[in-house]
Parts: sequence; C-alpha cells; structure tokens
Amino acid sequence: MASVTSPILQQPDIEYHPDEAKYHARSARLLAENPHRVKVPLPDGFPSQVAGPIVWEGKDWTNEEQWVYKLSVEELTEINDALDYFKSLNKPIGFVGRATFPLPSLSATLKRLAHELYSGRGFFVLRTLPIDEYSKADIAIVYAGISSHVGSARGKQDGTGAVLSHIKDLSISHAHEKGGIGNSAYTTDKQVFHSDVGDLIALMALQTAAAGGTSRISSGGRVYNDLAATRPDIIQTLSVPWPLDSFGGDPGYTLRPLLYHEEGHAIIQYSRRHFTGYFTQKRSPYIPPISEEQAEALDAVHFLAEKYSLGLNFQKGDIQYINSMGLLHARDAFKDDAEHTRHLIRLWLRNDELAWKTPGPLQPIWARLYSIAPEDQRFPLEPEIRRKTNGSTK
Repeated sequence: MASVTSPILQQPDIEYHPDEAKYHARSARLLAENPHRVKVPLPDGFPSQVAGPIVWEGKDWTNEEQWVYKLSVEELTEINDALDYFKSLNKPIGFVGRATFPLPSLSATLKRLAHELYSGRGFFVLRTLPIDEYSKADIAIVYAGISSHVGSARGKQDGTGAVLSHIKDLSISHAHEKGGIGNSAYTTDKQVFHSDVGDLIALMALQTAAAGGTSRISSGGRVYNDLAATRPDIIQTLSVPWPLDSFGGDPGYTLRPLLYHEEGHAIIQYSRRHFTGYFTQKRSPYIPPISEEQAEALDAVHFLAEKYSLGLNFQKGDIQYINSMGLLHARDAFKDDAEHTRHLIRLWLRNDELAWKTPGPLQPIWARLYSIAPEDQRFPLEPEIRRKTNGSTK
C-alpha cells in the first residue's frame, strides 16, 4: 500500500518506551467514553483461553537448570570434529547443514530440544561454547552448524542476503549510515517486548555487558489469556490490520494484524517501533496513524508481558533459542566498558518438520524469509546494521 504525500490524521501521544501513567490515563479516558467496550465478544475464531506448556508465567520457573542444557566434553569434541569436517568440504558457509555438520550423538539431543521449542515451554539455552578458541569464521560455522540441528531453514535478515546479524551498540560507530539508527538493538537502550519475524530466534553471546542487558522472555499465550478474560476489546483491536511504517521502504507502509489464532496457538507478531518510531527513524506523518485504541493495546501487551516475564542469565558462549511465534522477548538497558562490550549474533530459524501453521497474512513474509539459497547466504563476520534493498538501514 503506497503512502500519501501530505500529513493526515494525528498520531496518539505514545513513544517507543511505554509510559505506564499515560497508559492508565488513556485506558481510563477510553473506558469513560464507552464503558461497554470491555463487554464486547471475542472475535470469531478466538478462544476464551489457550493452553499448553508454552503458556506460562515467569514465577513458574525456579531454577535455570530447567531450561539450560550444559554441553559435555564429549559433545564439544563432536562439535569440533564437525567443524573440521565442514572445513574439509571447502564450501561456502551457507552450505552448513545437518549433513555437512554431522553431530552423531548431540543431534538427537538437539532434536529433542527443538520439540521443546514448538511443543514445550518454547525456549532453551545451550551452555557453553569455548568461543575464545575459535576464529570469527569458525564461530559462524559452529553456530550455524549446531543450529541447523534445531531449525533446518535459515532466514535472511535484510536486503543484502545476510542470515547472521550482530546485536551490539553501534550508535556511535555507525551513526553516519543512510537511514540512521532506528532499532534499539544497535544501542545500549532498553529494548521493549516484541517478536521477531520467523519461527525461531537463536542468539549467541560473544560477550556480555559490564552491567545490565538481561534478556527477558514472556509467554504470548499468557498475555492473550489475560486480555481475553478482562479486555476482549483489546483482542479485537489486535486482531484487525494495523499500519506498519516501513521507514523509507516501498511501499511506505503495510497493513496486517498483530494477533492471530492458529490451531490452538495465540501468536502475537509485532515490533513496537513500527508504530511509534525509534531514535533517528521517526514514524512518518504521511501514513495513517494508529488509533487511541491501538496505542492502548500496544501498552497493554507490553505491561502484561513484563508482568509475566522471565529473566535469563545469558553467559558468554551461551546460545539461547526461543519460539518467536509463541514468546515475546525484551532486553534491559546495559553499560559496556573496556573489558565487557555486549555483543550477540543472531540467526532466524525454522524447523519444517515441527513448525506451527503460519498465519495467512504472515505467509508472504515467511516465504521471502526462508527462500534464500545456500550460495546466496551472507554471514557478516564484523558488526554491521541490517539494510533494506535500497541501502538504507532497517
């Protein structure tokens, strides 16, 4: 859908960082205007609640041994053998896969953990890879190789074919780039709850921060159940199309819902910055604004996700895997110093054997994401900001 050329309706008073006082004031105002809005029925096809092991609260988890799998000496040896085998093939890194990175024993464990992502709690952590012993290229091979046994398909993360991206403070080193910094992933700022596109997210910690930077996850199903029970009107708001700013892309904005229900799963798929803007990427005044009801819904999802969240102890050399269709994630603000510069690398994955049904409005996005051929996959070894096909930063 193309953007218009003159400013239209005014955007609500809402920023990237949620303001709880403004949220409660907006809710009170909207409810005073229409007290019956909380009594509307749920949209067709949306249940009164969803169930399953991926519907949880942070307090349900009491010990990280419940979600951390510690790699044994034997398994680390197996990983090194797989690295040597792949390098002997003299193939580009895009050809890393289950067959070219064989893990005779560990593969069965990773398959079981992949089931945990789709049919269990939705997350796990592998601990710990001795990343200081590897070159940057070897880290990319090992990371992609292990992850291929969790999710067989890798998704491209920008218009250049990059399937690996760097999550690091680049706000000074890359401030000059076309399009600027429009994503909190490239700053030390707090990253609010959101979900990435694609089925699965893998994050490997190359280095942790000097302070802060806790990774937080939250069950989308638990957020859904709370809203379905108390605010069915917000479920209605989330289930209809919203205007997502493409920040200089073509078209200037797209339309799709933020909430879906597929085969018993509540799927919340959104990133707040597309509706509020962030840092140098301001929301365009030339596209439809969100409504006051949509602004309230954004805050409701965030604060409920925060209420039910779990903080993960992310250590150097860990790999965190989460189901991005079933869980929301966030990150605390952090501080770096000379010895500790927080640096993660990310993969977007999909396990075609175990995958949930992709909601119809998301299918074109998923098709583009997972259609990149092995020879076209790019693995940047140095930090960079993701780019659109027109060269601007994403």
